[in-house]
Amino acid sequence: MRSVLRKVASLVGVGAAVAAMSVTGASVAHAEAPTQGCPYPYVCFYVDNDALLAGRPMAKYQVVTSGFQPVTPRPHYGVLNTRNDDVVHLRLQSGGSICLGPNSHTVFTNAYSVNGVRISSSSKC
Repeated sequence: MRSVLRKVASLVGVGAAVAAMSVTGASVAHAEAPTQGCPYPYVCFYVDNDALLAGRPMAKYQVVTSGFQPVTPRPHYGVLNTRNDDVVHLRLQSGGSICLGPNSHTVFTNAYSVNGVRISSSSKC
C-alpha cells in the first residue's frame, strides 16, 4: 500500500511541477521584447532594409480586416510580421498579392511596390 501511495504522491508532484512550468512559460510569452522595433502583435513596414535592421518602422498595423488597408506605395519596403498565428497579405501596386506567414519578414526590390495590407486570422497562406 505504501508503494502505491508513494507513486500517487510522486505523480502529483510531477503534475504540479508541469503546471507551474506551463504557467511560468505563458507569462514569459506575453512579455516578448519587440523585434526590430516592431512589438507583438504588429505588422510593421520599413522604408528599406537598413531601417528594418536598425529597428525603425515607418508604419504599424495590428487589426485583422476582411479587406485591404491602404499603404502609401513605395519601392524598397521591408515588412515584418510579428504575429504568431496570423498571415499578412500584401497587395502589390502592379497587381496581385503576396502572403507573408507568421513570424516572418520580407524585403521588396525596386520592381515591387506595396499599396495595401490585410491581416488574416488564418495561420497559413
